Amino acid sequence: MTEPQNPEQSTRRLPTVQPVEDRGDVLELDQSASGASYEPAPAKDRGAGGDGRFWSARRVPAFILALVVLGGAGLMLYDVAAVRAGHPAMQWRRTLADELARRPVNDVWVLTGAAVAAAIGLWLILLALTPGLRDLLPMRRDRPDVRAALDRTAAAMVLRDRAVEVSGVQSVRVRMRRSKVGVRAVSHFRELDDVRADLDTALSAGIAELGLSRPPGLSVHVRRPAKKG
Repeated sequence: MTEPQNPEQSTRRLPTVQPVEDRGDVLELDQSASGASYEPAPAKDRGAGGDGRFWSARRVPAFILALVVLGGAGLMLYDVAAVRAGHPAMQWRRTLADELARRPVNDVWVLTGAAVAAAIGLWLILLALTPGLRDLLPMRRDRPDVRAALDRTAAAMVLRDRAVEVSGVQSVRVRMRRSKVGVRAVSHFRELDDVRADLDTALSAGIAELGLSRPPGLSVHVRRPAKKG
């Protein structure tokens, strides 16, 4: 029989996720900034293939388009059937046919309608060709039948919690993007270079532990608090 493990040795301390605070003494100006030395992991070390971005179902645009097409086709079919049965065409169709026959191609309203139709078509094509769901960061696939993603806001909170544990950090802001993590910290003591180096180490380890399929780059900027008065 094996001896039970010590709970203090088998328990791993996890970072506490805290909401991002918007402190008034944190400025967007970079008074003492420097880039991080962290480099993302090579592509061959990022796990199994097929771990690209998640695609949005686009249910709302598809439903609206289907509803418009169904309504227009049903109304047109009803009017054509009524004309075939000996009834007069609807007023809107007669008016539309007269306007199209009377107005030239370079008319302002004709060009405006064509531009609106072209813009809607380009928007639908863009929705069909882009994945969407930008807030989801794909994670590495250790198993081919399982896919997972991490919310971008949650990932930023985890990295922020890592950053505030660094000695000398008074406040910090983390901006999580798909390809880059921007960190702006305020240090009220210690040398700025030392604080930045510790932030590089802590955040590089934090990004690696997130398990993302495409680990983003890291940019760290550290400055002193703004003087009051």
